[in-house]
Amino acid sequence: MTRRKRRNFPSTTTENGGRKTMESLPGGQALPGRTNVVLTRNRDYKKKGVTAVHGMDEALSFLKQFPDDDIYIIGGEEIYRQFLPYCRTAHVTRIDYAYEADTHFPDLDQDPDWQVTAESDEQTYFSLCYEFCRYDRKMEEKTYEKKE
Repeated sequence: MTRRKRRNFPSTTTENGGRKTMESLPGGQALPGRTNVVLTRNRDYKKKGVTAVHGMDEALSFLKQFPDDDIYIIGGEEIYRQFLPYCRTAHVTRIDYAYEADTHFPDLDQDPDWQVTAESDEQTYFSLCYEFCRYDRKMEEKTYEKKE
């Protein structure tokens, strides 16, 4: 996560991600001033400032208490794929470089249910070029359903 992205990241949100994503945050610590939720298969997982949930039903049930616009899914790939059907908006940082990797965010440009609704100017961090994109679901009423 670039410094600029961290600056633009809302400071009072509910962050939901996997264990590996949590461990990749600065110092491997929960983000301060937020509700941090980790979806993990490890029933013994404990970390200060983190609520651990152990399946999608438990995660969705826990997240119902928060306004939709305050919930951010921060990865990794499996977590994105599990939560994407419940999302109406995706904030994506597009990096102008092809990294060799074994995990990827779903390509929303190739998904007919999503459209780009906002793009930033190209940004540069050292030699890395990137832009921020907002995608919105085209057929929200058909595919988005928040479980009660």
